[in-house]
Amino acid sequence: MKKVLVVLILPLLLTACNFSKSVKKDLITGLTSSGNVLSCDDIYLEVNKEKVNRNVFTYGEKFYLYFNDIKGFAQENGKTFPGMRLLVTNEKGEEVFKVDDLHADLSDGVDYSPLLLYADVIVAKPMHSGLQYHLDIHIWDKKGNGTFDVRLPFTVRPNDKIAVEAKNITYTEIYLYSENQDQAITDNKIKYDDNIYVILEGLEGFTVENGLVYPGLSLVLNDSEGSSILNYENLFTEYSENGVD
Repeated sequence: MKKVLVVLILPLLLTACNFSKSVKKDLITGLTSSGNVLSCDDIYLEVNKEKVNRNVFTYGEKFYLYFNDIKGFAQENGKTFPGMRLLVTNEKGEEVFKVDDLHADLSDGVDYSPLLLYADVIVAKPMHSGLQYHLDIHIWDKKGNGTFDVRLPFTVRPNDKIAVEAKNITYTEIYLYSENQDQAITDNKIKYDDNIYVILEGLEGFTVENGLVYPGLSLVLNDSEGSSILNYENLFTEYSENGVD
C-alpha cells in the first residue's frame, strides 16, 4: 500500500555549469551569454532528462543548464581547470543564493573531451512561487584568462494541479515530495510503493497558547471511482493534544 505522510518543513537545493564568445540571446527563454576567449555554441535547458525551451518552472522543480563542448581553456598536461560561480538574485537584485566555485574540488583538473559543464537548480526555498529571479553563472579558466558569462531570467509558479481552500490559515508554499526520488512531484504522477509527503511551508493563523499551537490534520485518499483507500480523522493526534512550538 502507498504510504502518505504529511509534514511541515522547509527545503532547498542547487548545483554546477559553462559558456560562449560575443553576446548572444535566446529570444524564447531570454538566456544571454557572452564570452572572452571561452566559447560555447551548444547551451540548453533540461527538465526530467528532456530538453525544454522555457524559463517558467513549478515550485520544487529541478532544471539543468548544460554547456556542451565549451572551448578555449588553457591546458596543463592535457587537462583543463574550469571555475564556476553560481548566483541567484531576486527582482530587486538582492542575493538569494550563491556558490563561489562549484568546481573548487577539481584541483587536479579534468580531461573530458568534448568538455561538458552544467548547473542544476532546484526551484525551492529560499525562492518563492509567484516571483521572478535571475540565474547568473560566471565561468573562468584557472590556468588562463578566458571567461564566460550567462544570465537566465526565470519565473517560479505554484503547482496548479494542487487545489487549495483556506480559511483563517495562510501558507507560503504547498507541494508534493517523493522520498524515493528525493524531489518534488510537479506532474502529480506518483510511483508505486513510494513515500509521498505533502509539504506546507510558512503556515500561520493558528491560535497560540503558552507559546504552543495545536494543529490537527485529516487525510482522505480516494481512487478514480470515488472509493476510499485511506481515511485518517487526525494524523496529528499528538500535536492536537500536547501542542507544538
